[in-house]
Amino acid sequence: MAQPLVKKDDDRDDEADYSPFMGIEKGAVLQEARVFNDPQLDPRRCSQVITKLLYLLNQGETFTKVEATGVFFSVTKLFQSKDTGLRRMVYLMIKELSPSADEVIIVTSSLMKDMNSKTDMYRANAIRVLCRITDGTLLTQIERYLKQAIVDKNPVVASAALVSGNHLLQTNPEIVKRWSNEVQEAVQSRAALVQFHALALLHQIRQNDRLAVSKLVSNLTRGSVRSPLAQCLLIRYISQVIRESGSSQTGDRPFYDYLEGCLRHKAEMVIFEAARAITELSGVTSRELTPAITVLQLFLSSSKPVLRFAAVRTLNKVAMTHPMAVTNCNIDMESLISDQNRSIATLAITTLLKTGNESSVDRLMKQITNFMSDIADDFKIVVVEAIRSLCLKFPLKFRSLMNFLSNILREEGGFEYKKAIVDSIVILIRDIPDAKENGLLHLCEFIEDCEFTYLSTQILHFLGVEGPKTSDPSKYIRYIYNRVILENATVRASAVSTLAKFGAMVDSLKPRVFTLLRRCLFDSDDEVRDRATLYLNMLGGDGAVVETDKDAKEFLFGSLDVPLSNLETSLKNYEASDAPFDVNTVSKEVKSQPLAEKKAGTKKPTGLGAPPTESSTGVDAYEKLLSSITEFSSFGKLFNSSAPFELTEPETEYAVNVVKHIFDGHIVFQYNCTNTIPEQLLENVSVLVDASEAEEFDEVASKPLTSLPYDTPGQTFVAFQKPEGVPAVGKFSNILRFIVKEVDPSTGEAEDDGVEDEYQLEDLEVVAADYMLRVGVSNFRNAWESIGADFEKIDEYGLGPRENLADAVNAVISLLGMQPCEGTEVVPKNSRSHTCLLSGVYMANAKVLVRLQFGLDSSREVAMKLTVRSEDDAGMMAALGVVAWTVGASLVTVVRWVAGRVVAWLSFKKKQEVVTYQAWVTMVRWLCGSGRAEGVGKGGEYGGTWKGAVGDGGTVGGWWW
Repeated sequence: MAQPLVKKDDDRDDEADYSPFMGIEKGAVLQEARVFNDPQLDPRRCSQVITKLLYLLNQGETFTKVEATGVFFSVTKLFQSKDTGLRRMVYLMIKELSPSADEVIIVTSSLMKDMNSKTDMYRANAIRVLCRITDGTLLTQIERYLKQAIVDKNPVVASAALVSGNHLLQTNPEIVKRWSNEVQEAVQSRAALVQFHALALLHQIRQNDRLAVSKLVSNLTRGSVRSPLAQCLLIRYISQVIRESGSSQTGDRPFYDYLEGCLRHKAEMVIFEAARAITELSGVTSRELTPAITVLQLFLSSSKPVLRFAAVRTLNKVAMTHPMAVTNCNIDMESLISDQNRSIATLAITTLLKTGNESSVDRLMKQITNFMSDIADDFKIVVVEAIRSLCLKFPLKFRSLMNFLSNILREEGGFEYKKAIVDSIVILIRDIPDAKENGLLHLCEFIEDCEFTYLSTQILHFLGVEGPKTSDPSKYIRYIYNRVILENATVRASAVSTLAKFGAMVDSLKPRVFTLLRRCLFDSDDEVRDRATLYLNMLGGDGAVVETDKDAKEFLFGSLDVPLSNLETSLKNYEASDAPFDVNTVSKEVKSQPLAEKKAGTKKPTGLGAPPTESSTGVDAYEKLLSSITEFSSFGKLFNSSAPFELTEPETEYAVNVVKHIFDGHIVFQYNCTNTIPEQLLENVSVLVDASEAEEFDEVASKPLTSLPYDTPGQTFVAFQKPEGVPAVGKFSNILRFIVKEVDPSTGEAEDDGVEDEYQLEDLEVVAADYMLRVGVSNFRNAWESIGADFEKIDEYGLGPRENLADAVNAVISLLGMQPCEGTEVVPKNSRSHTCLLSGVYMANAKVLVRLQFGLDSSREVAMKLTVRSEDDAGMMAALGVVAWTVGASLVTVVRWVAGRVVAWLSFKKKQEVVTYQAWVTMVRWLCGSGRAEGVGKGGEYGGTWKGAVGDGGTVGGWWW
């Protein structure tokens, strides 16, 4: 039974714990090691010196080559001693020193002699040491002895050989795999530890063969495994086989029956392992969970703390996905709230909060109140997060839960704990409208005595956003101005900004706010004074009760359209002149590391695929490059440039990647090429692009590369025209063409004559996401509300079965090509629902905001609700269109989308004239594929048909939906 922790006496608090190794030095210990050379060995003294040497090695002390060799040769002399304890220390020392190949020969004969000794302890340890220090050559010589040791009658020797086999499998797998028959025989051993080690090694040997692992599991489930440890291991392998098969439980019923049978095993570890395996099965039903939950419920009342902890932790995980299945255990878990082990009590509380009903909330709150003062901050954070989830589950109980959060907010605690409480209150305010005023008052009371500057500034910012929208905004002014008087400069500056927001949004408060802002003009900190001066001028210095100018509100509440890092770079590069700094010149591209740069370091990034060395951003560098090429100078302003996309495999003779440059009416492919063959010079390098699967694109220009020497990146370009302002998509096949000339390695000169050659590259696709610029917003909520619900479209989609929500979220983000906001791209583990916020700029600089709401049902099917707001119908329809076609929308959505293109084309082509039924039929057939060849073949008659595909606003946008 575990002994309780005993608190030291007060008079011993300052005393350091005694250590027999305290203050030892390497030099002194090496001097002591001379006792190994004494004619009359003292085993006790030698063991003490070896212990000190092992301590130094494990503390990270390094021995020089000379020191390590001297110690090694001295230790080998101890083989002459017959003392068993000293011999064991010698084995440990040789393992830790890891001698070189030359030195291993010295001890090999002694170790092989011990391996064949009649003393089992010598045999087992000699096997471990030999396998640790030997190389492949020596291993083949002792392989016969190791095979015999695996099936030895002594379990200590057999286990030593099996464990050594596990280690050798990493360095000499081919040799170890030849031991399969002996290992298979060891699996049938009656010794528990031998069976455990044999099963582990046999699985390691077969782990890359799924069929072999499945057969192994099938054979062992017939009752040949007696060791509880081996049975736990077998249960884990069964779970792995079921998981990798990807089939439902019905298809693997024999395995499930075995797991259920293990619930009646006499060993507690096997029972728990089987119960946990059943709860973690993918797609497990409530009926299949019932026997496992019943067993775990019995463990909750066990006298052993480890069983109680294991059971409640497993039930806590089950409650995330099957809360109703755990409700039967609630009574047992309530008794664990007062458990002496605080970890058990915390898990019990959080599980009850997930599984409890609305009527039990008040009772739980009373129990938690007495419990919170006894646990550490880490556990408190877990409880706070569980309470937040409970409040969102039962919104009507927000008063009691909010009061509980406000009470613990006033208690002592660290930063992370207080931040978790504040974040929970903020989330409840946003998601439960009735909780707003109550929650804001609790936050105001907290900042009256808040020791954390970060939390104070965050709360003040939140007050500035939500406070003016309440029924009585004036009651918050006192709390805000107190911060101006009592706090440090950082908080004072934040309070000034919050006061200005109240003055801008609430006209009746403007005179009072102006009075307070004028007092701030005399503050000791320049940041506070500057902010007060700025806001007074922005709001109109007289302080009259008039409506605040729209530009002032946009300045105070609007989102920053450019990334802060880009703004910082532009400001650093700004040279003082008569022309003021223009924020519109700042690039809106979000910098991210291209995929090509993340690959192995031996391969250089090619061309402009490498990070730009100039002070400008990537898009600026690309635009400067393209504008300098005569063929592309008339294409206008560059909208977006993609990350480099590899068109060749790594380590091939030619390395090529492509960057897609998007213009309003053109697209330019920049092929970055590198010649990796020293004996060749490539000339007249170009890329032949086949656009037969991209019907809306017409090649208009190309720029070949004159010469491509070895390891010198170069670029060749191909430009296509597309319908202006339209997100045309298509697939392009690529062939690299060039003239290859042999190079003399001695002189470095190329031959005069060359041979024409070509090299097949990977296909390239232009997708809808290429027309979306990744631009973040600093405050998504404000940006969302500033666009308004009048410019909103909503649709719902089924994304099919997914392993987890994170896969679905990442797939949709990649599909849309937009920037995740506020960290919402991260999905909590085992989450059943999630909201992701995205922002971007569509063609024609239309801001697009997207809110994705995902849900995962019991059958692992993912549903998604897509809400789009945009300043322009084109951007809104683009986001919906991308998901509708690629993710797989409902038939109604697709029909609407096709109909929208039809109407858009008719509106553009016929100038709003009445068209015939035949025109409708022709266009629909062309869009759906059956009439495409006919339409394209008429001299490009339908070349402009997709001009209105994303809506021209007004008539087209309205007709579309």
